[in-house]
Amino acid sequence: MIWRWVLGLALVASVGVPGVAQGEVAGSQQAQEQRDEAFRMVDAYVIANLQESLGLDDATYEKAIPLVNKLQKVRREFFHERSRMQRKMRHLLRSGTATEAQVVEMLDDFKALDVQGPERIRKQVEELDGLLTPLQQAKYRVFELEVERRMRDLMRRGRRGLSPQPE
Repeated sequence: MIWRWVLGLALVASVGVPGVAQGEVAGSQQAQEQRDEAFRMVDAYVIANLQESLGLDDATYEKAIPLVNKLQKVRREFFHERSRMQRKMRHLLRSGTATEAQVVEMLDDFKALDVQGPERIRKQVEELDGLLTPLQQAKYRVFELEVERRMRDLMRRGRRGLSPQPE
């Protein structure tokens, strides 16, 4: 779920690159810098609003920060690796030189990632849950949904050419 709004923010950030067509930005260093900045913005927003949104005391908040950061990092790594593998498969298939053995190997790797990635994310969520009360766990899930909704709104505004600033 979080990876979707991270991607969304990265896309919104890429829309506003001055002087460069969006298609030209996609594979460039500038696009990577835009995505990295978007990830930092999302992380900062989450950390800035975590304590109040979950009703955490100072001690629990201090313990939660590294767990949330690790969860965000694991999600981002899964998203990045999955996207990289999809691009690699697309390139191989478009080249017209793909052998069945190559495709089978890539699919096996992709399927393994689709099992391992969510499992790593689940472990991080469980670690965070171990710190939180059931009420705080529920608030965290709602907080994630709220952040995702805000990212969708930003994407929609960005597509319409409106300022990507939240209301």
